[in-house]
Amino acid sequence: MKALLCTRLDGPDHLAIAERPDPVPGPGQALVRIRLAALNFFDTLIVAGRYQVKPPLPFSPGGEGVGVVEALGEGASGVAVGDRVIVHAGHGCCAERIAIDARRLTPVPDAVPDEQAAGLTITYGTSLHALANRARIQPGEWLAVLGASGGVGLAAVELGRLMGARVIACASSEEKLAVARAHGAEAGLVYDPATLKDDLRRISGGGVDVVYDAVGDAFAEPALRALGWRGRYLVIGFAAGDIPRLPLNLILLKELDVQGVHWGAFLEREPEAHRADQRRLLDWVAKGKLTAQVHGTYPLAEFPVAFGLLTRRAAVGKVLLRP
Repeated sequence: MKALLCTRLDGPDHLAIAERPDPVPGPGQALVRIRLAALNFFDTLIVAGRYQVKPPLPFSPGGEGVGVVEALGEGASGVAVGDRVIVHAGHGCCAERIAIDARRLTPVPDAVPDEQAAGLTITYGTSLHALANRARIQPGEWLAVLGASGGVGLAAVELGRLMGARVIACASSEEKLAVARAHGAEAGLVYDPATLKDDLRRISGGGVDVVYDAVGDAFAEPALRALGWRGRYLVIGFAAGDIPRLPLNLILLKELDVQGVHWGAFLEREPEAHRADQRRLLDWVAKGKLTAQVHGTYPLAEFPVAFGLLTRRAAVGKVLLRP
């Protein structure tokens, strides 16, 4: 089979397509032929050795995708040969086939196309876990989404609106805000760390209830200061660079909650809750209530273009590769 391989941790520029032996499913595993692999920002980090998960070399990036089950190993259950499934692998989906624990697969309803299913697991899974399980967001609450046009950010905008929140999309350009508004944002803000606190307070009429922060760096503290009484600050990631240090006195004075969102650990520790979330997402897509925005689909040979969109933070929605 063909696979996109990382053979040294020097970033996306040093990836290469190579021939690899077809994998064989072991006990409890399924062999899946990948139709589409979805890239995420963390894929740019994992191939540079700057992500908390460090697979042994060589490995294929691509933490999620959609494909068809071709074979089952001994004791594998929950899926059947011929099933179309969402694949959550952490890495390995940028290849024609993958052998993976069958418990990491979710059958896809006929009403959900491949392009929607491929990028649904990580970004929407993260955002649903953040908003529903961690922040427990309520209808009518103000939700500020930092990095609202990226993968997880756009998912948070769409899910927040679907769950009844009043969403303020924060992004780096009016073009990106237009996409966020089309996916349910009530208000949009081209953010600047110097004015972010006052702008969020003005739009929300005094203070937001939940901050969804996938950006970090200089945007974090003003977003924290924009929270109202007992607001919740969701730590998603640090796409802007530096990991911020938050002033604990502000957290004390307003009885704020700072909540870490580690979706990967959640799905390992609470697999049944994760599967319930996945079914909930697929049901929303099948009913037309949720649309996973796709920036573009590229053949595997065009992986430099796909990774370039992520490293430049130019992607608006999901970037997909077709092995």
